[in-house]
This record gives sequence, structure tokens and C-alpha cells, in this order.
Amino acid sequence: MSLSILAIESSCDETSAAVCVDGKILSNIIATQAIHAEYGGVVPELASRAHIQNIVPVVDTAIKKANISLANVNAIAFTQAPGLLGSLLVGTQFAKSIALALAKPLIAVHHMQAHVLANLIIEPAPQFPFLCLTVSGGHTQIVLAHSPLNLEVLGETIDDAAGEAFDKTAKLLGLPYPGGPLVDKYAQSGNPHAFKFAQSQVPELNFSFSGLKTSVLYFLQKQPPNFAAAHMNDLCASIQYTIITMLLHKLQLAVKQTGVKRLCIAGGVSANKGLRHAFETLGKEKGWETFIPPFEYCTDNAAMIAITAYYKYRANQFSDLSISPSARASW
Repeated sequence: MSLSILAIESSCDETSAAVCVDGKILSNIIATQAIHAEYGGVVPELASRAHIQNIVPVVDTAIKKANISLANVNAIAFTQAPGLLGSLLVGTQFAKSIALALAKPLIAVHHMQAHVLANLIIEPAPQFPFLCLTVSGGHTQIVLAHSPLNLEVLGETIDDAAGEAFDKTAKLLGLPYPGGPLVDKYAQSGNPHAFKFAQSQVPELNFSFSGLKTSVLYFLQKQPPNFAAAHMNDLCASIQYTIITMLLHKLQLAVKQTGVKRLCIAGGVSANKGLRHAFETLGKEKGWETFIPPFEYCTDNAAMIAITAYYKYRANQFSDLSISPSARASW
């Protein structure tokens, strides 16, 4: 008998639904919210309202594309934490409603655990154990994956996440939100060594990106008007080079400490072309096995929730209807 799971992701500003059957993703539908660009960042109230509007058509499309019946789904999975509380609440309550109406098991999934396990969606998937550098708008972590449900956080950011650093420095350059992808775009034509910015030094395998933002801010304040526009490519390339250097430096330390040479990246920032190229290049130099999820599984998506729920189902890790979403939850 096949095992089919409907998964819902609503942690921030993407409403997504996916169907997983026997560990294979049959559909992964994502509705984005363009309205936040007008405000220079995600507005929680608007995000939750958009989730309410999007969730029914997104789930319906995912079910139809997978060519299955909702009544035949074995379990309902959802992102329980972390994220914007209002956004999480929409997905949580919708998942609970379906589970209650159809008498289906409920599976709560941690968003960051799901980002790591996105590497298991596409073959060839990494064998365990592996190290994963998870980089997103809200989190930056180095995780040692012992098994699908045994993940150990070795280090994380003590202030801003890498994705936040990309977006906030982009704003200093006068780029619209979301600025991270634009920094990546302009960096392709720039000189990464044109300008030097601060790299914060923090203990062990942790990260800090607040010093980089301050360094860029003070640098730009000393420049003449229109400097950023005239040197956009080089500025973006230098900022991106600094962030990537900080990320990969810590990753190399993690390899040295653990002896694990099977490495993955995950999270929204893993869609960054500069990071993907630098990661693969370093991997070849060091003799690592490297894995990167396809772009559609890097940003927030329900497929990663579904694959995580698949392993949780097999381990009988279910939740009851009393579970609540959490904006900040440990693993």
C-alpha cells in the first residue's frame, strides 16, 4: 500500500502545497505575494491575509496535479514553526481542519529541518551522515545530519541571517525588495575584490553578519552622491564575496571538526548563483561530495515539508489537534 502525504507550507510569504507518494514528490505548487515589494519587506498582516486567499486554490491545484483524491491521502503535514505567527496560523488551522474532517493523522514539521531534508528529494541524494549549510532570510545554520530525524545544529547566526544581510545591504545600495537576488544578478558582472568589507569573527561555528551591514553603511556614507549607482556591479560582487567567504570558512571548520566530507546547502540563499558556484568549486578542491537542491526546493516550498513528513510518518511521529504554531521553536 502506498503512502501519500499532503503538505502545507505557510511560514512567511509563500503559500505552498505539495503531494508526496512513497517519498516521491508528485506536485509542488507555490503562490508568491508580490505586494510586499511596495513596502520594502514582508508585512505580516498582509502575508496572513494573502495566505487565506491562496491556500484553497493552491491545495486544490496540488491535489489535482498529483492526480490523487484528497480522501485517499494518508496524512496531512504542515509547517508548525518557525515563521510569522499569523502566516503559520493559517496553514496550521487549514491542515487541522482537513485532518479532522477526514479523520487523517496530523504531522507537524519544523521549517529548518525541512530545508535540510530538501536535499533528499532528488536523486542522487546524500548518504548519512552529511553536513548542511542552511542559509535563508531568517536563519543561518550548520547542521550535522545523522539521519533524517536526527539533526544536530553545530552553529548558527548570533544576529542577522545571511539572507537578511543580502537584503539589507541591497537596501543600502538603493535596490528594491527583495534585494538579495538583485545583488546576485549584479555581482555576476562585478569585481569581487573591488571593495573590502568587514568580516565578523565569532567563536566556533557561529555566524555574525551585523558587522558587514555596518561596514557597508559607513563606507557608502563616505562616498559622493550616486556612487552606488555608478559602481553597482562591483559593490554587489564585493558584498556577495564577503558573505560567501564567511559562510564557506565556517563550513570548512565544520568539516575539520567532524571529519564529514559529504556536504549540502539548503534554504532560500542556496539559490544564489555565486554561492552555488563557490560551494561546488570549493568542494572539488577539497575532495568533498557536494549536493545542492534544485531551485524550486531551495526557497520556501511544501515539497520539503512533505519529504520530512514522509520520514516522520514512518517513525510514527504524529501530532494531535492541540498543537499550536510557534514563531520561534527549537528543534
